[in-house]
Parts: sequence; structure tokens; C-alpha cells
Amino acid sequence: MTQGTQSVDRALAVLRAFRDSGPTLGVSDLARRLELTTSTAHRLARSLATAGFLEQDAAGARYRLGPSVAELGQLSFHQRGLHRAGPELAALARATSATVDLALRSEREVLILVGDSVRPDTGLGLRRPLHSTALGKVLLAWSRPSDLTELGPLPALTDRTIVDPAELREELAQAREDGYAVNDGESQAGVRTLAVPVLDCLGHARYALAVRATPAVITTARLAWFVTRALACARALEVLLLPPEERWIGHPG
Repeated sequence: MTQGTQSVDRALAVLRAFRDSGPTLGVSDLARRLELTTSTAHRLARSLATAGFLEQDAAGARYRLGPSVAELGQLSFHQRGLHRAGPELAALARATSATVDLALRSEREVLILVGDSVRPDTGLGLRRPLHSTALGKVLLAWSRPSDLTELGPLPALTDRTIVDPAELREELAQAREDGYAVNDGESQAGVRTLAVPVLDCLGHARYALAVRATPAVITTARLAWFVTRALACARALEVLLLPPEERWIGHPG
């Protein structure tokens, strides 16, 4: 690793440290979390503050995310068209009386961007391991085959989580055949989720759409009913979120 690459990686790690922490962090907090010397953490924080990616609080003792991060976040959200997804998700939630979310892949995790699981106090969506969620199974099943090899160990979140890579591959193949994926208590006990892909022109899942409730609501007998409505919403999202030349055209009808 070159010195320049190391500096970039460390700067990104500083920004990511705010994702799972409070709104402000001191230099000593950053140094401890990232296993850096205090002087290195101070230098990185000052450089990021100069570029607007961090800013100091009124006392000058702690840092928070700066305006450049907010600007890029808003830009990405709107460039993706995600501000247009809310009404479609809300309509699906009303029709199904279930929790509805839209997510994409973030390294080895699912990141929910829009929907009922986005925290109103922070605007952040839930993150979950890909292998333990219906959303993640969709993002893997409709992705490049090499993406599965990057997952590494598959930790168990419940006693129903799939932890065997071969079993997960079978599950993904079944999802491709069915056109949807199911998570039945694999991420959280007593919760059943079905998810469908929002496809691009290459047939890859650009996003995944989930409908989540209890097994008493999403019963086996009514599963097809939920899938039909989720797929209709996913098709609408393809139009809203993807430009015409990037949309999947292989849907029947």
C-alpha cells in the first residue's frame, strides 16, 4: 500500500467513524476507534475540516461531519432519484399493512435508503449482513457471481440464519427461479420478509425492495399476493429511479 493510498483509507475511516457514533467525536475518540496515534488522528481531522468534510464544534474540542458531506449526500440521493421513491413505498405499505423498505448493497451489508426503517432522528437506514436478509439475498441473487465470494464468514444472527455458503448459493438460485427472496426469522426472530429486485438493463439488482411483517401477516397462503404487489412496485421504481436506457426490458407483458 502506498503512502497516498494509506492516507486516503485513513481519511475515509475517519468519516465512517461518525456513522456508528454520536454526532461529535474528539481526536482521542478517533484515535482510539481507528487505532491511530493522537497526532495522526489530529492531522487527518484538521485536513478533512479544511476541505469541509468535518467541522469543529463551538468549543473547538470536538468534530462533526461537515457541509461537504451533507452536500454530497444530498446530491447522491437526488441524482439517484430516491426522493421520488417515497410515495410508491408508502402506497405499498398501505396496501399490505407491512413495513416497506428500499435498499442497495454497501460492501458486505444491505443499506436501507428509503422506507419505514429509516430513522427519523438521523435519516439513517438500517444496515444488515447480506446473507441474513431477504434484501441481501436479492442483491446477491441478481448480481455478478463473483460478488458471493467476497462475503467471507457468514455469522449467525438467529438460529435460522444461513451460515453455510453452499446452502446460501442454493437459496440464491431458488430466489432467481422464483423471482423473489424470503427471510423467515433469519435476521430477527418472529419477522418474515420478502424482497424483489429493481433491475437494470443488464438484469442486475440495482436496488432491492422489501415487504416485512410477521408470519401471521405474510402467511404462506398469501405469499403470492404480497409478491405480486411488491413486483408491481419494483417495476414502478425502475421507471422512477433509472433512465430509460438503463431499465430492464425483459419483464413479461
